[in-house]
Amino acid sequence: MKPSRAWVLLPSRRRLNLLAPDPQAWTDRDLAIGLSRTYRWAGYSAWPNPLSVAQHSLTVLALRRLGADRPLTAAEARRELLHDATEALLGGYDPITPIKPLLGEGYERLVTLHQAALDIRYALPAWDERSYREHKRADHLAAASEGLHVVGWSRRELREDLEITVDPLEHDPLAPVQGFAAWEPWPAGFAAERFLDTLETLAVTPGHYPRAQSKAA
Repeated sequence: MKPSRAWVLLPSRRRLNLLAPDPQAWTDRDLAIGLSRTYRWAGYSAWPNPLSVAQHSLTVLALRRLGADRPLTAAEARRELLHDATEALLGGYDPITPIKPLLGEGYERLVTLHQAALDIRYALPAWDERSYREHKRADHLAAASEGLHVVGWSRRELREDLEITVDPLEHDPLAPVQGFAAWEPWPAGFAAERFLDTLETLAVTPGHYPRAQSKAA
């Protein structure tokens, strides 16, 4: 009997075994493309484009930097930028949070395996209680603001229906971006390039994550 395997063919032509992820199996461009094509809010948006996890990740990093009492280290910033990176490796799947507990232990084991591969690949430090609390504050603030400005939930609906208790921001921490309005979701190719550019500035060592020649689409 052949061992179980579930391969994903990546844009780089590399293969990622979803059941036994190798930290070197993907390129950084593969990851950026995957996150740019994984959509927040189940892909629903009041704009022409859905909001990608790549753009959300950049928003969370920007909010953490704005709210920090000291500059984030490169490792801390990488941890923020890559906090949802398992969603790209697991095939572009971003379930709405209340559904995740219903997916069972098998799904949780997969997430744990892929997070471990990411931790090794990008030398991500473990969360401590304070850093995780500050991260979740930025993540929740991003979600509240996205719900209002991207999806179209009212402030009352955010509180009463989604039980989001933080107040949404008016100012987009990623604005101004030439050619886009505040809170406007970016096309996938643009989001991938912005994500990849940021990841490269946070590399463990210069040139640690070499850019592939092909462009994201």
